[in-house]
Amino acid sequence: MAARTVEERIAIIDEKISKKKADIKVLEAQKQKLLHPVTMKTVMEKAKASGLSPEEIAEKLGLEM
Repeated sequence: MAARTVEERIAIIDEKISKKKADIKVLEAQKQKLLHPVTMKTVMEKAKASGLSPEEIAEKLGLEM
């Protein structure tokens, strides 16, 4: 088995770092979902706060009331 060159070893390490950074991004996204969950209640509150009436909300959702 031939010894790897410095460049090969660095490339392997860079690849591992890249994979770990991708894993961290996934974990950060999961953390944000837990900290700021999107629920129907919060969506409706924000829609009402933005000035939409219940009729406008239903219309945007394609609901006939």
